[in-house]
Amino acid sequence: MNLDKCLNLTQHHITGLLLAVCGLRLGFLFANNLELLGDESYYWDWSRQLAWCYYSKPPMVAWLIGLITRLGGDSTALVRIPAVLLGTVFLGYFYATCQAFYGQRAAALGVLLMLAMPFNVLANILMTIDPPLNCFWMMAVFYLRRALFGGNQYAWLWAGLSTGAAVLSKQVALFLPVLLLVFLWQDPLRRRYLKCEFWLYLVPVIICLLPLLLWNQQHDWVTLAHSQSHFEVAVAPTLSLAKSLQQCMEFLLLQCLLFTPIITVFSIVLAAQLFFRFNRQSAETRFLLLMGPLLLLAILALSTLQKVHGNWPTPFYFTTVILLCGQWQTGHWQTLVKRGWQLGMVMVTLTYLLPLLMPVVVPLLGWQNSQLDPLARMHNWRELALSVDAYRQKTSASFLLVDGHRYLTSELAFYLPDHPTVYRFEKTGLVYSQYEVWPGPIEQLGNTALIISEQADNAISPALTAAFAHVTPLGIIELADKSSHYYMYRAEQLRYWPPLHH
Repeated sequence: MNLDKCLNLTQHHITGLLLAVCGLRLGFLFANNLELLGDESYYWDWSRQLAWCYYSKPPMVAWLIGLITRLGGDSTALVRIPAVLLGTVFLGYFYATCQAFYGQRAAALGVLLMLAMPFNVLANILMTIDPPLNCFWMMAVFYLRRALFGGNQYAWLWAGLSTGAAVLSKQVALFLPVLLLVFLWQDPLRRRYLKCEFWLYLVPVIICLLPLLLWNQQHDWVTLAHSQSHFEVAVAPTLSLAKSLQQCMEFLLLQCLLFTPIITVFSIVLAAQLFFRFNRQSAETRFLLLMGPLLLLAILALSTLQKVHGNWPTPFYFTTVILLCGQWQTGHWQTLVKRGWQLGMVMVTLTYLLPLLMPVVVPLLGWQNSQLDPLARMHNWRELALSVDAYRQKTSASFLLVDGHRYLTSELAFYLPDHPTVYRFEKTGLVYSQYEVWPGPIEQLGNTALIISEQADNAISPALTAAFAHVTPLGIIELADKSSHYYMYRAEQLRYWPPLHH
């Protein structure tokens, strides 16, 4: 793969490249047989009851899925189409932002580097919270650059709208106005923007944030409680040095798999170098540093204290890669960047080939029923739904009830032929998912339920058993690959629905 030729083609045919990438991803969606991830089906279930917020996340992902499925129907590929479209818009804004800072050739390199990262495949095919967050985050950076360094007054409003959309996608976007405030405060030439322009930017953000706060105030602040549960530093005991290093290395390994090893190392090294010389950098460089690289270093430090999910720092890489492209253009690291891009293209190609490779590789390496199979969570849901539907027809149950994980609940709701409402019982009596925020099957009092459990016989919670007049075991569903067992029960005459503990 010749990087120079690809750079020339990208510079002169960027629109064609983006359309080709979009077409490739759309073709991949309709050609593969991968079922929805648990998160995807969970967000799809949200989309059937549109709201201003949900248990763990703001509403954007549900709104987008709801829009496309109401137009085209509930199919696996259609649920994922917004991810492809948002990913294409993201690449366009990324190119435009990088070009505005460092020119057309650096922007071409930036797009090629993005396309050579496995995360860009996953985050633009799987419809989770990441595609809208990434897209709107990049849009916000683009318009903030035009406002701060291009003197465009209207860009402040567009930046605010983009940031508001990002906040409606994921809570981490609240860093954007905070970091902008820090940048304006430390830059004497632009501190004047705090008097007026910053507030023009902030108004749309506040307007988008207010419904989230109101919804949470009406629902016991469940989203805030869930967000706090991700950060164990304040409550966890002090970790040993060995455990801290292990967690950090696991995080770095995930970053290398998602963003390629060379780009991950470059990003961290570059962020550290520029951070220690922060005051000597140009205003543009300080802005880019604040909008990503410094947060990347903060996440790296956090990984020594607690478990950090691999996708958390994704938006922090965007301006980091832009800075890397600026460094490359001045002659730094050109050979290593080239090698990083080539390695990334190999990794991306393998990512696209996973649906073809895994059925051969998994049995060969003995990875059946293990976490080493990267596609394990995207199989068997249709098979399970067909088996559950057969039990439902035999028992003439009025409703379905899951005694198990929220993913089991949402996958059954999606893959059962009629997309029924599937209820979930939480044995702790606490709110651990959106299913506990929604009311239980109180309109089904007196009716018969089919219970699907991940627990063996006689292991159903006594609180659930007591809610019915009689519960009878029916049988066991064993998947064809013997990866999981599900236990079926007929529960007659729902007498009440166990209340939650608040």
